[in-house]
Amino acid sequence: MSQDRRARSVGIGRAHAKAILLGEHAVVYGAPAIALPMVQLTATASAGWSSHAGDARGGLSFTMTGSASRAVVTQASDGLQRLAAAFTEHMGVEGRPHLDVILDGAIPPGRGLGSSAANSRAIVLALADLFGRELTDGTVFDLVQTAENMTHGRASGVDAMAVGASAPLLFQAGRAQELAVGCDALFIVADSGTAGSTREAVELLRDGFRRGAGAREQFLRRATQLTEEARQALAEGLAQELGERLTGYHELLRAAGLSTGRIDAMVGAALRAGSLGAKITGGGLGGCVLALTQPDQAREVARHLHDAGAVQTWVVPLRRLPRHAL
Repeated sequence: MSQDRRARSVGIGRAHAKAILLGEHAVVYGAPAIALPMVQLTATASAGWSSHAGDARGGLSFTMTGSASRAVVTQASDGLQRLAAAFTEHMGVEGRPHLDVILDGAIPPGRGLGSSAANSRAIVLALADLFGRELTDGTVFDLVQTAENMTHGRASGVDAMAVGASAPLLFQAGRAQELAVGCDALFIVADSGTAGSTREAVELLRDGFRRGAGAREQFLRRATQLTEEARQALAEGLAQELGERLTGYHELLRAAGLSTGRIDAMVGAALRAGSLGAKITGGGLGGCVLALTQPDQAREVARHLHDAGAVQTWVVPLRRLPRHAL
């Protein structure tokens, strides 16, 4: 792209975190999952034209702010190079000019909160803004999903959609729809301080499926039942029933070996403090707990979660978000 056609000197893109309410792992096999947007945790990317001359192949300089470890920065940088190449190829950008990208990400990695998908979405939108390109929702999804498949292997697509959503989503077989919300409640999302491992958890679950005849079908049947009942409770404003399905899904994942001692302790602490339901969220073997809580119980639930080992917590209202919040 020639200099006089560049729409802006700096492009900005934003995305947010997400939490899976129900449907982890089962969603990869075509079962439904429910995802909750978390606009309290954001990723913001800025992209600009580099002052350094690129080589014949072009290039990209990447800076990640915050307290991310060197390993996280290296992995993100490698993924960003591939994502930028996919963007320029898909959009027909000529010349592959040298770019500077700065990513300010507040979403802790490895916690099941969609950090990699949010980072990718923010970068895609920043590049689109820089090049003056209008992207359809489908194009943004395809680019983010390409990056997710590079990072995680076969990704379900739920993260790629949820990190740009304005309301809870029901996701199944590559399709998503906004859900009706009738509950006046909120979630406490609590970080255990330990990164999970989606790849390891997926293999652990597959091993369990191979060892037991009918184990996969039983897991998927129970996961689908809990998720569908939770969807109905969410729409009808039945917070207690929703909470019970959340706890039931935690028991499903725990029985499959995907929880940890600290996660179980945090779930138990939230329930004893008055939470309507609590579970691990994300791939498992670490990560976060989410607890459905009435507003007047939130302070007590958060305190008990911290006492049980949570290193930080976030409050997420259960409601549709205004578009300007994205």
